[in-house]
Amino acid sequence: MGRGMSRVAIVTSEAGMTWDADLQLILDGLRANGVSATAVPWDAPDVRWHSFDLAVIRSTWDYAERVDAYLTWADGTARLTSLWNPAPMVRWSSDKRYLADLAERGVAVVPTRFVEPGSSFDAKALLGAGAVVVKPVVSAGALDTARYEPDQRADAERHVRMLLDQDRAVMVQPYLRLVEEGERALVFISGTFSHAIRKGPVLTESGVLDNERAPHPDVTPYQPTDDEIAVARAALAAVPSPDTPLFARVDLVLDEARRPVVMELELIEPNLFLQHHPKGLTRLVDAITAKARTLTP
Repeated sequence: MGRGMSRVAIVTSEAGMTWDADLQLILDGLRANGVSATAVPWDAPDVRWHSFDLAVIRSTWDYAERVDAYLTWADGTARLTSLWNPAPMVRWSSDKRYLADLAERGVAVVPTRFVEPGSSFDAKALLGAGAVVVKPVVSAGALDTARYEPDQRADAERHVRMLLDQDRAVMVQPYLRLVEEGERALVFISGTFSHAIRKGPVLTESGVLDNERAPHPDVTPYQPTDDEIAVARAALAAVPSPDTPLFARVDLVLDEARRPVVMELELIEPNLFLQHHPKGLTRLVDAITAKARTLTP
């Protein structure tokens, strides 16, 4: 008997079903490869996850708002089917304290201070003398994130205390002004560099907490430098997992010396900008197809 048709769930969310520009492209590509592909919101009731050979997380864009429920879902689903990226990798990437792990492994990252709920902190030491960015450690799409100039330190401190009062850990980073030249997003498929984009700055106004802002303004294709690719590869090599991510996006910004540093390492539900890169779409679809076929009885 030959293998049956591979069954793949492309995991999304209610928002992703409406707004994920890559979703239909991925489904169409998989179906053209002879794969039975279905878009499934992660929190849809009564999903028979065990009926899929493979579940690929793509646009679960609301996970940061319900992170505990989401991680419980990931752990449970991984017991029923092959989940990619794997649940331990998802858990690690869900909390931006992973930047400390990367730094400990020698990866160039944006310098970051963390404050835990229930702990005291010295606002002057935490916020320093320059412009800063304040955000929760669990966040997506710049949720509850803002930047502050030095004369807005009182506002920045109020932001930190607001998040702590909500029992949320906080991270504070220097605002690297070269982000205004564009944030670089490098996409890797199965550990191999695929494509990159550059996008405009998100935190365009200081002292403004705006959860309706566009998370990816002014996207344009981008050819990264050798240094940028090297830093991105170092970040991926430092992920504490024996598995190579099926997909990854490494977001970089230039520091004051114009050296690339990691702003985020996205392993859960990053926009991969496949509509801008047809070859990247083909690479992802072929990687999913190959993985599914190794799992199909």
